[in-house]
Amino acid sequence: VQLQASGGGLVQPGGSLRLSCATSGFTFGYYAIGWFRQAPGKDREGVSCISSGDGSTYYADSVKGRFTISRDNAKNTVYLQMNSLKPEDTAVYYCATASILTLRPWEYDYWGQGTLVTVSS
Repeated sequence: VQLQASGGGLVQPGGSLRLSCATSGFTFGYYAIGWFRQAPGKDREGVSCISSGDGSTYYADSVKGRFTISRDNAKNTVYLQMNSLKPEDTAVYYCATASILTLRPWEYDYWGQGTLVTVSS
């Protein structure tokens, strides 16, 4: 099982980024995919997740209305569109797989290596 997160970078407050999570080695359509982030000195927190079946989604309150998660089952890839970025969104962002739809990181089995997002002027 492999997950490769990409798309991070430096962006000004109010800007946008789109993260991608490319996966391989498992039946993509059977698993939920989640995005998490970890800022320096803080615990890893759930940002958003999307189900394997009907595309149901969850969002952390801190990103609702600004972030959108989507999946392309043909490409085995999940995306996180991040708009109206704030300095407090600065973190390493990770994608991971789980058998249920949840933002609890301990429910996730496999993790990618992370991509750094820095929001700063």
